[in-house]
Amino acid sequence: MKHTLSVLVEDQSGALSRISGLFARRGFNIDSLAVGPAEAAGISRLTMVVEGDDRALQQMSKQLDKLLNVLNVIDLTTLPAVERELMLLKVSATSENRAGVLDLVQVFRAKVVDVSDEALTLEVVGDPGKLVALEKLLKPFGILEIARTGKVALERASGINTEMLKSSSKRTNIPA
Repeated sequence: MKHTLSVLVEDQSGALSRISGLFARRGFNIDSLAVGPAEAAGISRLTMVVEGDDRALQQMSKQLDKLLNVLNVIDLTTLPAVERELMLLKVSATSENRAGVLDLVQVFRAKVVDVSDEALTLEVVGDPGKLVALEKLLKPFGILEIARTGKVALERASGINTEMLKSSSKRTNIPA
């Protein structure tokens, strides 16, 4: 199972190295890692996606908590959270297929950030599933390059689990 961890750390050299080393020594692969400044000066937030069972990740969270410079560790996997990712995607867009690409841009609320005679560069932000869906639909046009940030996430202040709402609306035939 994939787990999303939110880790607050002091901005100190070597902090990221110690965290990634902890996972590497225990044979865990970090699928996604995004790091940036947090809400307070001198603090950074790491959002990591790692695969493992609940017990193993619970143990890893405890070991992370013990590391120097780590202030807080939250496993967001089962908590109501907002998750987003950014993808830049360069796709072949000749005069013959440009209209089809632009139709998908509109449907996915992506932005065209660069244009040439032969290609469009798109920016799309959303949950990781949205990005995968757009990538799949654009593949037949010819994807030239992709860059993704990795997932960033925060626990929902409202405490409302929108994933649960989506699944309950499907069961009761309420449009989402």
